[in-house]
Amino acid sequence: MKKALVCGGGGFIGSYMVKRLKKEGFWVRGVDLKYPEFAETEADDFMIGDLRDPMVCKSSVDKRFDEVYQFAADMGGAGFVFTGDNDADIMHNSALINLNMLEACFRRNVKRIFYSSSACIYPEYNQMDPENPNCTEDSAYPATPDSEYGWEKLFSERMYLAFQRNYGMDVRIARYHNIFGPEGAWQGGREKAPAALCRKIAEASDGGEIEIWGDGNQTRSFLYIDECLEGTLQLTRSDWTGPVNIGSDEMVTIDQLADMIMKIAGKKLTKEHIEGPLGVRGRNSDNRLIEKKLGWRPSRPLEEGIEKTFKWIEEQVRKKF
Repeated sequence: MKKALVCGGGGFIGSYMVKRLKKEGFWVRGVDLKYPEFAETEADDFMIGDLRDPMVCKSSVDKRFDEVYQFAADMGGAGFVFTGDNDADIMHNSALINLNMLEACFRRNVKRIFYSSSACIYPEYNQMDPENPNCTEDSAYPATPDSEYGWEKLFSERMYLAFQRNYGMDVRIARYHNIFGPEGAWQGGREKAPAALCRKIAEASDGGEIEIWGDGNQTRSFLYIDECLEGTLQLTRSDWTGPVNIGSDEMVTIDQLADMIMKIAGKKLTKEHIEGPLGVRGRNSDNRLIEKKLGWRPSRPLEEGIEKTFKWIEEQVRKKF
């Protein structure tokens, strides 16, 4: 039986990856500071531990795993990443996790390790025009990410690649673009735009209003969790390292996203635009390279995933009240 380790197995993407690997017949260990918040873990073994501690990493890699997935990071949505209040923690905590996990895997002769980087590594100067952002993989340099989160991700990409060059590790790197779906953070400050808007619209009375940060014309693309897992597994099991974008190329404005959710909810609401942390003006996944290298690209319409996510968040809001 093949064995897999999922770091960050209590988080949104990690908990879904545990389920997917179990369906494929893997023996799976998850490790995280906490268990999954919204469902029981399906891992064969789940270790509560702080991956900033090298001894925890050493204990979690107590055997040779066939595949290691490194999702663990100190992260969140714009309200967490772009305020500047959490920069030191974001850089310190995530860098420690990656340093420790690479060392532990190297010492156990684990060859195949996947690292989840982010579209936040792309230069701010290529994302000023909301209608024409440039996020091709080769546009990452000269580097000027718009957040310390992006700088840490870029540093860690280079560290994984250095371990591959110098120590023969088999590294795979994906740059995720706004992954969303049910069982993700939807309140508390770390939620991302789809979940935040779903919550606001679910809580609002028909005919009321919701607040949106910025002018609503900033653009993004959003990828449903099932397609994220498929792209990640195809990359991990390929003979190509990356880095590569894993994201949707169905770009929408934040106002358009809100309108889509209102339509699903059957509500007419007024959008009140207020000041708030925004990030870059435009971002969209460029999928030409992943299609060329892997013969795959995401295909599900955004509205399909948003409908599933809204229904789940609407249920959470009902439970709350």
